[in-house]
Amino acid sequence: MHFVVFGRTGQVATELARQAPAAGVTLTLIDRAAADLSDPAQIAPALTPLVDGADAVINATAWTAVDAAETEEETAHAVNALAPAEMARICAAAKGGQGVPFLHVSTDYVFDGTGTAPWKPDDATGPLGAYGRTKLAGEEGVRAAGGPHAILRTSWVFSAHGGNFVKTMLRVGATRDSLTVVADQTGGPTAAADIAAALLVMARAMAGGTEGGTFHFSGAPDTHWAGFAREIFARAGMTTQVEEITTAEFAAMQKTPPSHRPANSRMDCTTLQDRFGIARPDWRTSLDAVLAELKAAPPATT
Repeated sequence: MHFVVFGRTGQVATELARQAPAAGVTLTLIDRAAADLSDPAQIAPALTPLVDGADAVINATAWTAVDAAETEEETAHAVNALAPAEMARICAAAKGGQGVPFLHVSTDYVFDGTGTAPWKPDDATGPLGAYGRTKLAGEEGVRAAGGPHAILRTSWVFSAHGGNFVKTMLRVGATRDSLTVVADQTGGPTAAADIAAALLVMARAMAGGTEGGTFHFSGAPDTHWAGFAREIFARAGMTTQVEEITTAEFAAMQKTPPSHRPANSRMDCTTLQDRFGIARPDWRTSLDAVLAELKAAPPATT
């Protein structure tokens, strides 16, 4: 099978490229040089010549700078909303209107984070900030295109590459005896490698006629950021201590505006397992793999 992937250097796109050969899949990667998603008009010239020859198209890109989105929402909206909507439109019209499956990665930030129950795919959305708003608009655009599609909401992504919480903790923890980490935001850390594996399974199934929809996927068990940090340090053999604080305390310490991050990012992933047979992975096992990779190639200090 052959998939077209938007993204090349991001966490999920990198893992897709790594895993595709073993999955019997060839990829065409569309990077920013080929299509700058801040200008959605660049998408059609890049995708249209490729889409009829593809079994599926995967969007593994996003504007993920949560705080920066508050002041640069127009750009975030172009990348997170207008661009995937255009991709989905082109995919829906492909192959004489039969359509090519389009898979899009979304986020827990489309929810307001209230309560303690895991969010189900059909629960009411209510993003708290610009990043969540733009990602929700992207979902709506993908659905409105009318073609075969799957939206995969995930959370707390980490890997051995790119910027993420694991690499930040290792870098900062190496120079500190203790750290303060938020403990009132709860969710499932999710390895980019696990997301990529799920997308490959989903894309293959959808190319064979399996129905898409909106699904949730996150690592298990759920934890808070402080608990995640403790596990990182323990598994990395570091003695850095973690002091739990609230989101409000963290904002006051950093002299930043109130957080736009949901407090409850627990996700109900039942429908994904029912439809595609994909179970929630144990993020601790995935973390061990990431730490082993980082030990072989230490993360940059920037």
